[in-house]
Amino acid sequence: MLSPQAVVTYLMGGRTADGTEIGAKYVGDRRIIETAVATLATDRALLLLGVPGTAKSWVSEHLAAAISGDSTLLIQCTAGTDENQVRYGWNYARLLAHGPSREALVPTPLLRAMENGKLCRLEELTRMGSDVQDTLITVLSEKMLPIPELNTSVYATRGFNVIATANDRDKGVNDLSAALKRRFNVVVLPLPNDMEQEIAIVARRVAESATALELPAPKNVAEEVARVLSIFRELRGGETLDGKTTLKTPSSTLSTAEAIAVMIGGLSHAAFFNDGILSAEGLAPNVLGAVVKDPVQDRAVLAEYLETVLRQRRDYADYYATLTELL
Repeated sequence: MLSPQAVVTYLMGGRTADGTEIGAKYVGDRRIIETAVATLATDRALLLLGVPGTAKSWVSEHLAAAISGDSTLLIQCTAGTDENQVRYGWNYARLLAHGPSREALVPTPLLRAMENGKLCRLEELTRMGSDVQDTLITVLSEKMLPIPELNTSVYATRGFNVIATANDRDKGVNDLSAALKRRFNVVVLPLPNDMEQEIAIVARRVAESATALELPAPKNVAEEVARVLSIFRELRGGETLDGKTTLKTPSSTLSTAEAIAVMIGGLSHAAFFNDGILSAEGLAPNVLGAVVKDPVQDRAVLAEYLETVLRQRRDYADYYATLTELL
C-alpha cells in the first residue's frame, strides 16, 4: 500500500512530498524500523523481539496497516493455541453433511493472509507450544499450506508475509526451534536508553490517552512522569541514576508501557477522587502494582529500595510515605 520509505515515515513521523506532517507512532532508533521494513520487502518473515512493554505489538500493528492496509489478520498465541487455529479449521456440520470440501473449510487469519497477499501477525509466538510453532515452517519456507484432506495446497499470493512478536521474560516461553528461527529475521526493540526520551514518550502517550478518555491533565503531569520513571529506571537497572548505590531488581520488567499505565491510573484517580490533583496518593498504588508481581520477593526488593534510596530524598517524601504505608 505504501513504499518502504513511506512506511518508515508513517511510523517514525516526518513530512511527505506534498508537505503533509505525519505524527510519529514509534519513538526510537530509525534504523530498527528501516531494518524491519526492508525485511518485509523480501520474502523473509520478521520477528520483533524484546521485553514486555517495548511496543512490539504496536509496531507490528502499524507495519501491517501501512504495508497491506489491514492489521486485523491476527493470531494471538497462547499455551492453548492448537494447529487448527494456525492452519485451518472445519465447519463440522457441513463436514458431516457433505464431507471434506473447500466450503466446509474455515480459514484462519494466516490462510486468509496467504490468499489475499497480506501480512499476518502472530502475537507472543513463544507462548505457543513448540510443536504448533513448527507448523509455520512449511508456510515460511515454501510459501504454501498443504490441505491433505482435500489433496491440495494453498499457495501464497505475492505480498504475503508474517510479523511475529516474542519476549524472553515470560515464564511460559517455548523456545523456537532452530529450523523456525532461521526463517525469521530478528529485530530487537530495546527499552529507551535515554531518560529524556523515555519521559517524552510517556508524556505524549499519557496526553493522548487522557484526551481519548476525557480526563483532565493537571499541570504537574510532566513532573510526576519524571519521578515515576526515576523509580522505574533505578529498580529496572539495579542501581540509582547517579550510579552510587547498587539495588536489587524486581521480577517485573517496569517497562515504558507500565509507566504509561501507572500515569493513566493516577490521572483517573485524580479526576474522580482527588479533585483533579495528581499526587503520590493516587500514583503510588499503581507504582506498587507495577513493581510487585511476586508478593514475597518483590515486596522485599521495594521495601529495601524505599529505605535505602527514597527515604533520603526530600522531593520523594510523599512517595516514600504512601508506598511504606501500602507495603
